[in-house]
Amino acid sequence: MSDLLRRALPVYGLPEDTPLTLLNRSENETWRAGPLVLRLHRQGYHRPEEIASELAWLTALQDLPGLNAVRPVPGAEGLVTERDGRYLVAFAPIPGQELQPGDDLPRWFAPLGEITARLHLQSRQWTPPSGFNRKRWDVETILGPAPHWGHWRQAQGLDRDGEALLARATQGLAEGLHAYGTGPETFGLIHADLRLANLMTDGESLTAIDFDDCGFGWWVYDLAAALSFIETDPRLPDLIARWCDGYARVAPLRAEDRAMIPALIFLRRVLLTAWLATRADSDTAQALGGAGYTGGTLDLAEGFLLDGLARFRP
Repeated sequence: MSDLLRRALPVYGLPEDTPLTLLNRSENETWRAGPLVLRLHRQGYHRPEEIASELAWLTALQDLPGLNAVRPVPGAEGLVTERDGRYLVAFAPIPGQELQPGDDLPRWFAPLGEITARLHLQSRQWTPPSGFNRKRWDVETILGPAPHWGHWRQAQGLDRDGEALLARATQGLAEGLHAYGTGPETFGLIHADLRLANLMTDGESLTAIDFDDCGFGWWVYDLAAALSFIETDPRLPDLIARWCDGYARVAPLRAEDRAMIPALIFLRRVLLTAWLATRADSDTAQALGGAGYTGGTLDLAEGFLLDGLARFRP
């Protein structure tokens, strides 16, 4: 991959011998190249028009008051560069460091709620350009027979009893989400992956990065995504409450939306359980995946069937 990247560097005004450093291998590969951060897209996931649509939204988000978002950098061929059938995009680097599970998360979740609300307000009011195309994150594309990130039945360490438990829990989950609906009051263009690794802190500043999974989903799903991989953290009720307080300072948060937070946290956990199995080559899967993560998902499934994960209700 480094050879492919080197041939693309002149497109961004960089010599081919610019030092390259692999930062992360997850859905895509992220590289540091001199003054830029490059994202090399996974083959077969996003089409070029989808990538261009992500960058169109990111461009529209720049310089909005109270909202810090990563800035795309165009090359000589535009915002999306193609080499050997692979797609490459560039971003300006963000100062600071990724938010970590061991950090003082309660400090950051009210500001994150505010940022999320500003994203949603812009999304509700924005008119996307012609040809705008992003994936939907709904019952069919997460729990259906051919989900975007694979099926939860592929989860590592899932035995017959666990499969039966998850089947019961996800059936109830799907019914509740269908009843909640996908009207404009509940569903729209969201980031869809505001997990800790996609949040950069620098002093008092919080910046959202990696809009690669942005698409059409439930507004409150952005909170569920922010809790990715920390769903069993005892701080979760406090984090949820702080996020809701921050969000409500900027935009209304209806009682119906608050009530769906536990279900969407469980939905996100099921989605990630499938993703870890189908992206076993990623750094994230190697660090967090396996039968242990699946076991935690089964614990949440039992709680969802028992009381709807009442401890997560704000």
